[in-house]
Amino acid sequence: MTVYGFHASHEQVPPADLLAAVVHAENAGFTAAMCSDHFSPWSVRQGESGFAWSWLGAALQATDQVPFGVVNAPGQRYHPAIIAQAIASLAAMYPGRFWAALGSGEASNEHITGGGWPRKDVRNARLRECVDIIRALLRGEEVSHDGLVTVDRARLWTRPDTMPPLIGAACSEATARWCAEWADGLITVNAPHETLRRIVDAYRSAGGAGQLHLQAHLSWAPDLDAARAVAHDQWRTNVHGPPVSWDLDSATLFDSVSEDVSHERVAESVNVSADLGQHAAWLQEYADLGFDAVMLHHVGREQGPFIDAFGADVLPQLDITRPKPYFAESAR
Repeated sequence: MTVYGFHASHEQVPPADLLAAVVHAENAGFTAAMCSDHFSPWSVRQGESGFAWSWLGAALQATDQVPFGVVNAPGQRYHPAIIAQAIASLAAMYPGRFWAALGSGEASNEHITGGGWPRKDVRNARLRECVDIIRALLRGEEVSHDGLVTVDRARLWTRPDTMPPLIGAACSEATARWCAEWADGLITVNAPHETLRRIVDAYRSAGGAGQLHLQAHLSWAPDLDAARAVAHDQWRTNVHGPPVSWDLDSATLFDSVSEDVSHERVAESVNVSADLGQHAAWLQEYADLGFDAVMLHHVGREQGPFIDAFGADVLPQLDITRPKPYFAESAR
């Protein structure tokens, strides 16, 4: 059975409103949640960038059972020892309710350090160093490291009893295969089914045995034209795949390159429909592809009507389950 969760988009919704939304989502029947971790939105129209780690502490406290994940890029904006400390504290306070997905990041968030934006191969190498550092710190080791990141005699004094999962973030087959070397699971974003199938197969065939997560972008409104308008207004800057999505470094630039994006192109990466039955069918198809958890991201800024409609009429159509506690299956 598949877990269906709520994705909290810090780029679009003020943190207090997002906190209310995730509580609302749990009450409506969503059994998991995750959030983004951005310094900058994808568009000036989105207009938000709340601090994910402050919000996560509040969200875990405000909800009863929902486990939370976050997609984070250690190595530039965040020192890996700080991320290890953040992961350790949340996992110690809320055992089995927290996981972190780690990726190589985007320039729009990371350029703020002024350190330059490395090539993709360098970013991947840096991420792998960070993963090894974070795992060692979570195991209780004192870590010193000289490489693409530097650590001097770091040790975590507050640690969880059981290591939380560190999941790999991937949007390509090559990255999915690489994540199988080190990750406790995989997360990707919705794409054509054949693309998703290749990503899943790449991870599994390379030995990846962890849970598969999908962030599914969708737009729903009672009226189809309204659903299309919301998707186009809020998410047309997100239709650009790598390397554009990696390398543009401001919301203004994303808006500039997206001026002529059509409604049809947005619909290639966002499930747009006023038909709740169609949305349920799309979500079931993701489960059929092998995803263990599907995180629903309504790309509009107003979350309440979406939560109510999907809680009442979509989730009951699905073979929904509560997730098992999130503990890493291996020490890698």
